[in-house]
Amino acid sequence: MELYTQKEECCGCGACAAACPADAIRMAWDREGFSYPRVDEEKCIGCKRCEQVCPVKQDAGRDGERLYLGVQAKDDSIRYASSSGGMFPVLAEYVFERQGVVFGAAYTKDMRVVHREARNMAELERLKRTKYVQSSLRGVYRRIESYLKKDRWVLFIGTPCQAQALRLYLGRAYDKFLTADLVCYGVPSPGIWKSYVKYLERKKRGKMTDFSFRDKRDRDNGHVCAYVIDNTEYAEKLNANLYCRMYFSNNAIRPSCHSCKYCTPKRDSDFTVGDFWGIEKVKPEIDDGMGTSMVIVHTKRGREVWDAVRDKVSWFECEKEDVLQPRLTGPTLASKSRRGFMAFYRMLPFSVLARLFLAGSVVEGVLRRIKGCSG
Repeated sequence: MELYTQKEECCGCGACAAACPADAIRMAWDREGFSYPRVDEEKCIGCKRCEQVCPVKQDAGRDGERLYLGVQAKDDSIRYASSSGGMFPVLAEYVFERQGVVFGAAYTKDMRVVHREARNMAELERLKRTKYVQSSLRGVYRRIESYLKKDRWVLFIGTPCQAQALRLYLGRAYDKFLTADLVCYGVPSPGIWKSYVKYLERKKRGKMTDFSFRDKRDRDNGHVCAYVIDNTEYAEKLNANLYCRMYFSNNAIRPSCHSCKYCTPKRDSDFTVGDFWGIEKVKPEIDDGMGTSMVIVHTKRGREVWDAVRDKVSWFECEKEDVLQPRLTGPTLASKSRRGFMAFYRMLPFSVLARLFLAGSVVEGVLRRIKGCSG
């Protein structure tokens, strides 16, 4: 059985592997550093459960009346530690107050990015902040389902395809289940991230223990990268960081992201959360460089929760047009040099790839020639 014929048809959520009653599917890495499902034909029973939970094969979202908001946590410490305005910790606190659990992306000891659970605000710290890496959901689907069957509150935050995959996996509504999806630029390769971490560790001769993609120390809405290696902190502008330059040049993004159907306000999550890009035009008086959350409330349950937490934040209601940033109107386009960049990644040591990439115009010319020869 083929789950996909082109890599653009798989977002790597892993729901198919989690849902398979015969355990006939496993996620395996390709040479670009992304995971894809592989089916053991001898185990497959042909139930097609894998297709039923695939967020690429199913509808992206339903029409409906939505609430569009700008949000800033009143507690400055919460906002400083968050990537945008602090809406996620506010939602998490609501769930913790009801003895629930929260699932979000966190670093492991070896700096892989995986979804983990938190049971209180202290544990939530590792789930805060943006991670520009596709996270693994291995084991998460079944664990969330077990909590919900025990009548526990659960909040899940992730990319829109991950959130939709989780809802499809569960197959039914739960009164105590909340989903918040992110405004997503596209997920970059975990393999490239792993190579980058090792590259920095060799360069700095130590072990990386933390990385912040959106540090707010300069009060510039989080345009500083900061990381810690052997208790020493290093910081640089986001647009000067090697990994971020690879990411935002659109060379390292998963193929499915370039045709993503979730780049629209029409989603099925309870909330969509992201940076309120353009706040300086909509509400310039509150643009203090410390971040504002753009929030879309999609569901009746979402509105009930919003009514319960809105006194903890400063907020304003706005129009749909005010929040329509690029990733809510269409997917990120692939770089013309992506094919050549990935060929270099497969063939060369990462340190050599880094030097070529940082050479800028030189590498672009080489990549164009590579593409011409391979096309």
